[in-house]
Amino acid sequence: MDKSPDRLYELLPYIYRKKDIEQGYPLKAILRTINEQADLIEEDIEQLYANWFIETCDDWTVAYLGDLIGYRLVEEAGTPGEFESLQGRTRNRVLIPRREVANTIRYRRKKGTLALLELLANDVAGWPARAVEFRSLLSFCQSLNHLMPSKGRVADLRNVDALERLDGPFDEMAHTVDVRRISSSWIQGKYNIPEVGVYIWPLKIYSVTCTPACLPENQDCNDCYTFSVLGKDSPLFIRPEPEESPTQIAGENNLPAPLSRRSLLAGIKEYYGVGKSFQIWSGNPKVPVPPDKIQVADLGKWKQPSGEKVAVDPELGRLVLGAKYKPKNGVFVSYNYGFSDDLGGGEYDRATSQPAGAKLYRVGEGEEFKNISRALARWKEDDPKDAVIEITDSRVYEPEPSSPGLGEYEAVEKRIDIKLGESISHQSLQIRAASSARPIIRLVDLRVSARDFMTVTGEKGSRFVLDGFMVTNHGIRISGQMKRVTIRHCTMVPGIAPLRLDNLKDEDGSACRVEIDHCIMGMIQVELDPVADEPLHLAVADSILDSGSADNPVIQAATEPETQAHANLNIKRSTILGRVLIHTIDLAEECIFQGPVTAGRTQKGCMRFSYVAPNSVTPRRFNCQPDMAESEAIRLLQQDNSEDDITQETAQETLTSCLEMARCRIAPVFGSEKYGDPEYCRLSQESDAGILRGAKDESEIGAFHDLFQPQRLAILESRLEEYTPAGFDVGVMIVDHVNKNKSQDIRRRI
Repeated sequence: MDKSPDRLYELLPYIYRKKDIEQGYPLKAILRTINEQADLIEEDIEQLYANWFIETCDDWTVAYLGDLIGYRLVEEAGTPGEFESLQGRTRNRVLIPRREVANTIRYRRKKGTLALLELLANDVAGWPARAVEFRSLLSFCQSLNHLMPSKGRVADLRNVDALERLDGPFDEMAHTVDVRRISSSWIQGKYNIPEVGVYIWPLKIYSVTCTPACLPENQDCNDCYTFSVLGKDSPLFIRPEPEESPTQIAGENNLPAPLSRRSLLAGIKEYYGVGKSFQIWSGNPKVPVPPDKIQVADLGKWKQPSGEKVAVDPELGRLVLGAKYKPKNGVFVSYNYGFSDDLGGGEYDRATSQPAGAKLYRVGEGEEFKNISRALARWKEDDPKDAVIEITDSRVYEPEPSSPGLGEYEAVEKRIDIKLGESISHQSLQIRAASSARPIIRLVDLRVSARDFMTVTGEKGSRFVLDGFMVTNHGIRISGQMKRVTIRHCTMVPGIAPLRLDNLKDEDGSACRVEIDHCIMGMIQVELDPVADEPLHLAVADSILDSGSADNPVIQAATEPETQAHANLNIKRSTILGRVLIHTIDLAEECIFQGPVTAGRTQKGCMRFSYVAPNSVTPRRFNCQPDMAESEAIRLLQQDNSEDDITQETAQETLTSCLEMARCRIAPVFGSEKYGDPEYCRLSQESDAGILRGAKDESEIGAFHDLFQPQRLAILESRLEEYTPAGFDVGVMIVDHVNKNKSQDIRRRI
């Protein structure tokens, strides 16, 4: 379609256009206005045609198209809500999966097949899955005329591989009959004739491309490395390959599972190489290590291989070079890791935005600038009002002296020290990672006398954005006359890289606004005069704040420990591991506060649909835990004791015991609280339903609220029951990545 604003005007005869030119184009102006409305009508007509097809229709029409083929919603998952807000649209896409509606007729034709159950898990809930018929794992008495040596035999204690897979999705050993049903609301049974299990892998796979391997600081060996640039143990994950046919049952290489030592040993060429689960390069320029040089080993004690071999431990994410392997300029790796969602930065798609007319500086291999310092120097010379520095690769960026032997003062010039608004009012700078890139800023000490933080200083109402980075070793200090500071999709490694906000306020003295979105943060320290300055506006959404322990403060004042930060907090859908010391909580919604919260002003603000640790001092609460659990415990206790004649002392002891039990039952349970683990801050299915379905839209509370896992599970269980043949019983089991080959019982809680 022609989008020219003058297309209607160009259709007029030349005589009319000539007269219009003589009169100063009044006809052209009015036809441009009419053309805008005509474009809207044509776009609407085109969308009406697109709405005939499930692949191109608007989200709101998916349910109507589904109704034409008899598609029905699952009531247990909830009813669709509003389409105006982003949260509503995201939830509706989970409740009415477009892919499921598109394939409904296909499902009905394949009803009763095992492969359909895997397809349903992927299309309905978006989870890779493996379906298992447990009757094939039953031990039984065999006929002498039809012997099957591979089935029904006793356990072979020499087959370590089979023992490691015991009771997991890839179990091959024989079992006696389990009379409990797999759909039991108490404890799931497995091994019986009618039982079918669907194992699901809820974690997502994220890649790390050609990044330096790390020499751990506590190791004396110069040939010992970790795949993680932080020097932490991090298991490698399999990059799944699609099944060869629709009827194929998913194998280990088709699923995003952790890569085990024995799986790697059985097929190194299957998992190692370009575009596969991991690869190793040595030196710079990078030379790939051949597959025949890879040696699978248990590197819990960092044992060095002989010769030019490279020992790899995929379960710990470690590698050790052989005694004769001497690469120059380091070791580089590509690998995959598992995590719950797009949070904290990574090689995933991120939407980027920038002011109109902003000047762009690109940093990376093959770009104009090779490091951030040079791009900042050019930005300082050009001094534009709006600028963007974009890093296009996943390298590690760290400040370095320009040449050996420089004095301390010369090295200081290489620090990342940003000053905004020195000559231009309302100047803005955005430092961001390109979409699908994960650069790392590693701040090292270039001076003996002080810590070299990354510093950002603003004047005259400046604005600063940091997007898509991991910051480690040291933190960031932001100060000055700043109007707005935005940190999104970043990781400031908990316990290592704090965020310090010093005397932040706008040029007129009003409060600065600091926004933290989809981040993993350590401690946040605020330095403001509580008497002379307005409180800082701190807005946090879809993030994890981690102090390393529930007893350590995660938000507090900078100069005086155990003092409330002079800030107004607005926090939504976040998980906070640590104590919060804050001036005011304007709103806390769908959050988990694992440590006590202390607010200076309790008359203002509200906390709703959240878990608030006991002994907290907060503004009024609405539908919060453990308050609701305690109220229910008191109500039940009053019913039980309504006719009993007991003493006041006994009643008080019973009440205290019931309240303590209610608090223990409702407390959130995480897969892991250690940063770097795949299950980090992900709610375990052992958590109470008040936590797993405690949000206002009945999703889970915390940083992974937008996964809508309870709704996905409810829809999946309903569809599996619908498409399973009569006489069979099907159950869903979530693979536990912390305890390998174990599954979490989801029916007991949801």
